[in-house]
Amino acid sequence: MDFLFKHRAALGFACLALAVIVTFGICFFALSVTASSAQRITVVIDAGHGGVDGGVTGVNTGAKESDVNLDISRLLQKRLEEAGLYVVQTRLTQSGLYGAAVSGYKMRDMKKRKEIIENASPALVVSVHQNFFPLSSRRGAQVFYRADSEQSYALACLIQNAFNAMPECARKCQPLAGDYYILNCSEYPSVIAECGFLSNAQDEALLVTAQYRARVAETLAEGILAYLSSAANG
Repeated sequence: MDFLFKHRAALGFACLALAVIVTFGICFFALSVTASSAQRITVVIDAGHGGVDGGVTGVNTGAKESDVNLDISRLLQKRLEEAGLYVVQTRLTQSGLYGAAVSGYKMRDMKKRKEIIENASPALVVSVHQNFFPLSSRRGAQVFYRADSEQSYALACLIQNAFNAMPECARKCQPLAGDYYILNCSEYPSVIAECGFLSNAQDEALLVTAQYRARVAETLAEGILAYLSSAANG
């Protein structure tokens, strides 16, 4: 009986020790993951428009720019997270960021985007949009950057180069300086990626397909990762 008691006591002690070790291991792993996450590079993706502000519409399908922007932004987030980045989206749903759709809603929406960007303290900001032009033959992706920011220009060049290298590219473009709120509202490297012209039937036919939107997201990711790599090595 005494032997059985001692055996059970020893077994209980061993189980307790094992539980302590496992608990310590889990806590250490959790701390390691938290530390690792804290060290990840943050990128802000801004899906343009939303809610009552649908942006431009497709010339044939009537596709809303805001919906195309959101889908590409979600796909881009997935790709960047697979690469180990931490992604903050300004707009997660089809809704806008303005609250009630009353007078001044557009500026409230833009200020909310600015707040999200500033709180994130990102390495860069990419605002996803679709273009429109009265001349329906105009097509192709166009990237805009803040004129007084060398980092924004460098980011714009790499994303534009990635767009120009796409097999579907009908017109190779150079990045353009732009005076837009989303580019000027923070000090972080920021670009607007106009992924195509919804006013052009050929661009629209591509942009309304899930396959092409995935290719656009991959192309944006390629430019972003190239910029972050060059910044890290520079």
